[in-house]
Amino acid sequence: MSGEERGSVKHTVVERELQLRLIVSSGRVVPVRARLAYRTADPYAVHVDFHVDSACPVHWAFARDLLLEGMGRPCGQGDVRVWPAQAEHHDVVVIELDSPAGEALLEAPAAPVARWLEETLRVVPPGSEGDRLGIDEELAGLLAP
Repeated sequence: MSGEERGSVKHTVVERELQLRLIVSSGRVVPVRARLAYRTADPYAVHVDFHVDSACPVHWAFARDLLLEGMGRPCGQGDVRVWPAQAEHHDVVVIELDSPAGEALLEAPAAPVARWLEETLRVVPPGSEGDRLGIDEELAGLLAP
C-alpha cells in the first residue's frame, strides 16, 4: 500500500503484482505479468496493467464490485466478465476482456486476488466509495457566495 498526495487530500494506492495465465485460442497458456491497483482517488474502479515490464503495457479499468462479485459467481456483461473456476486443481478467477482490438481470456490465482480485494475493502469499505469523491464539498464550494 502506498500514498499519493493531491492537493490537501492524501490518496491511498493498493497494488499487487501477479502472474496471470492468458488462454489463447489453441488452448495454449501464456504467462502474463499484471499489476492490480486500487486507488482511493477512483474508489469504484480497479485498474489492471498487463505486461507491466514491457514498453507498452495494456491498461484496463472496471468496477471493483464486478471483481468482488465474480470471485463467487459468474457476472458481468459487455466488455468485462468475471467468474470463479478451477484450473490444474487450483481456484482461479477468470477475467474475460473484450474490446474492438481483440479479446483476452485470463486466469488469475483466486487466493492472492481475494487477499488484495480484502485490503481494498479495508481501505474503502463497500458503500463508502462516494464519500471519497468529495462531491458534497465540491458542490458546497461552487454554491458558496
